[in-house]
Amino acid sequence: MVAEADAAPIDGWDFSWLDGRATEARPSWGYQRLLGERLARVDSALDLETGGGEVLDGCPTLPPLMVATESWPPNILRASARLRPRGVAVVSTSDLPFADDVFDLVSSRHPVTTPWPEIARVLRPGGTFFSQQVGPASVFELVEFFLGPQPLSTRESRSPSHAVAAASAAALEVVDLRSESLRTEFFDIGAVVYFLRKVIWMVPGFTVEQYLPKLRELHELIERDGPFVAYTTRFLIEAHLIE
Repeated sequence: MVAEADAAPIDGWDFSWLDGRATEARPSWGYQRLLGERLARVDSALDLETGGGEVLDGCPTLPPLMVATESWPPNILRASARLRPRGVAVVSTSDLPFADDVFDLVSSRHPVTTPWPEIARVLRPGGTFFSQQVGPASVFELVEFFLGPQPLSTRESRSPSHAVAAASAAALEVVDLRSESLRTEFFDIGAVVYFLRKVIWMVPGFTVEQYLPKLRELHELIERDGPFVAYTTRFLIEAHLIE
């Protein structure tokens, strides 16, 4: 199981390899549906850290000017192949190399970081930032199994309250904020290996070789007690640029 998971491709943001091996409850609000509704109402939009373009491509209507950014080379290729036939400009960058006041809507699903001042700069007055983000201490049951107890500052680093403060400092008014804790289960050790290889910030620098003793320990735990249970945290944030 470990060898299979260690050899599996991890480009893109498609987790179908985990079907039948892990489950994660989804937030009740339905981010992709809500994003699609907003995209249908604007003339220009920017999707940050689009991954392989899976979420954006699932939206039925895109605006006349639709741009997506991505910085990881394997994802850029996937996003380009998926989105360019729909008229989306895919830009290889980790920055926002765009003029001021260009977009009606900026979106991002699970950004690693949120560049609030830059988002405000590229939004038109009254424009909207719409994002589903990873919340505090997400899947930390798994993180702390490998890394041990994490400091409070790390556990709370993705708190929604921090996002609200950063948005306000960038002249963005938060108009919607929701958060949920969602049950996640790993049914075998292969699922754990694949997840940690793909979501690289959970256990930074993770390799099978480095963590083989802990992987054996966790495998035995799953075999004895059943699925390893963790809790994913997510929050939805929508903010308007103050005119």
